[in-house]
Amino acid sequence: MDYPNSRKTKAYKDERFLNSSDARPLRILAEYLEPNSRFEHYNIDDTIVFMGSARVVSREQAEKALRVAEAGAGITDSARNQLQLSRYYEDAKELAYRLTMWSKQLPDDHRRFVVCTGGGPGIMEAANRGASQAKGLNIGLSISLPMEESGSTHITRELTFEFHYFFMRKFWFAYLAKAVVFFPGGFGTLDELFEILTLVQTRKMKKHLPCVLFGTEYWDEVINLDALVRHGSIDPQDLELLYRTDSVDEAYEFLTRELGEYGIKEPGATL
Repeated sequence: MDYPNSRKTKAYKDERFLNSSDARPLRILAEYLEPNSRFEHYNIDDTIVFMGSARVVSREQAEKALRVAEAGAGITDSARNQLQLSRYYEDAKELAYRLTMWSKQLPDDHRRFVVCTGGGPGIMEAANRGASQAKGLNIGLSISLPMEESGSTHITRELTFEFHYFFMRKFWFAYLAKAVVFFPGGFGTLDELFEILTLVQTRKMKKHLPCVLFGTEYWDEVINLDALVRHGSIDPQDLELLYRTDSVDEAYEFLTRELGEYGIKEPGATL
């Protein structure tokens, strides 16, 4: 970084410096301090995180796209696949709605188990939408990406974040979470799934963290966890770190039971 001979600008107001590589530690710290300040202001103790594909659309959108494709203006097989996957959008929306209604009834001055997503479209939008329809606060931890829009209109405006650093965004996912639900997704969802599993398996994350793997047909085809056991890469009991289901009812009952037994006793963000 080149410096002019005469400088009267205060360092913390110097955008040229703040955007330089020398100031990277300040930018990283800002992505910790600023969200922390907002969470404290709105009395948010912990979250239920929803992970999943940004490419899944609602049933209404998928049905419309299929009609267009069948009329000759699109790829029919792709549209039918989107319609099949749209059930996960509807399930994420319903589960987020029910969990938000449950959390609002808890006898606590602070806001517990707030729905939190990556702030993008698809499964993330569905979960934010469900929480919003339940008239609950919900969080969007978006990331600046060239190929993906962020900032769903269903996210609580004051709790809409945009991160530059993936690792700081992932920190906030893990730090506040008291439960995580993994819906079908791509590289990003797989990355988040295995990072959470690693933290829990290695006990680097000491809190009780129930994890739901939603969509057994999808996940059984995409990742073969049983093969990891067979090859001795993980222990058989490691499979118990995930609760697998295709049912909103089962996921809801599992999460509320786990959170009722463990999460309520441990308010606040912990790792």
